[in-house]
Amino acid sequence: MIEITIDEDKFNNRYVLTVKDNGTGMSPEVLAKVTDPYTTSRKTRKVGLGIPLLKLNSELANGNLQITSELGVGTNLIATFEFDHIDRVPIGDIAGIVVMLASMNPNLEFIYKHITPKGEYIFDTKEIKVVLDDLSIQDLSIQKYLKELIEENLKDIGYDR
Repeated sequence: MIEITIDEDKFNNRYVLTVKDNGTGMSPEVLAKVTDPYTTSRKTRKVGLGIPLLKLNSELANGNLQITSELGVGTNLIATFEFDHIDRVPIGDIAGIVVMLASMNPNLEFIYKHITPKGEYIFDTKEIKVVLDDLSIQDLSIQKYLKELIEENLKDIGYDR
């Protein structure tokens, strides 16, 4: 299971991105080096820029990156940003990203939670799959529908990318 939470706390001038999983986790040795771009679990290339860039972006926006992990338990990543900082990078097409992740990994459960001062929205693939019944989340028309569903619900809670 992978949980992605975005908390837009305008009142406290904080923007928090949390990614949590119950995967294999990391050893203390790997965890200590995970923000180094030359530390990666990939076999196809020797560079991994995702976490180092997230760390850099959070620090540029007066925030920080915290990662905890335990082998056999999973990983928890929390990136904080100053909400109104000029260097806080826009999140982009979050609805498209969530649908892409879910459709590319149909056997994983994804929970996406977005919190704003106006409310919260939760997209849970476990619930979606029950509603879809025999329809595949990999079907392009289903993906289009899910993206529109997420965008509409985000608009209802005041998210404006």
